[in-house]
Amino acid sequence: MLWTFIVAVTLLLDQCSKYLIISRLLPGESIPVLPPVFYFTYILNPGAAFGILAHRTSLFIFLTLVVITAVFVWQRYLPREKILLRLASGLVVGGALGNLIDRVRLGRVIDFLDFQVWPVFNLADSSIVIGALLLVIGLWRSEKLEQRVDAGADN
Repeated sequence: MLWTFIVAVTLLLDQCSKYLIISRLLPGESIPVLPPVFYFTYILNPGAAFGILAHRTSLFIFLTLVVITAVFVWQRYLPREKILLRLASGLVVGGALGNLIDRVRLGRVIDFLDFQVWPVFNLADSSIVIGALLLVIGLWRSEKLEQRVDAGADN
């Protein structure tokens, strides 16, 4: 239930934020939010993060579907008490779905968060990165716990 909720909220926030941007800005247009640090800049990204592998839409759609399926299956076997891993995987899948919708609909991803010193990105990208970091932390903590349990069993 938590996982589904996280996926749904992440997807909803991503798609609503993109709708607000495309309904108020033209591609390439920018609005200062906290100048000179932060702007809303509407771009259509044909690639992945930082525009790498531009115009490989079919490849990204395929890889996204593989990742979403793998994470969905994996999280179903997670014990309920692994809340951090459930949260993390929900963020990854919610973000991946948000960008997948853009790729299927537009052939590109809508990006708009612009800090001027970093490539423009969106909430889905943020969700994927935060989720991936939380997955690493959660898996590392699980591994440490297992090592302590194993060490205790050896005594």
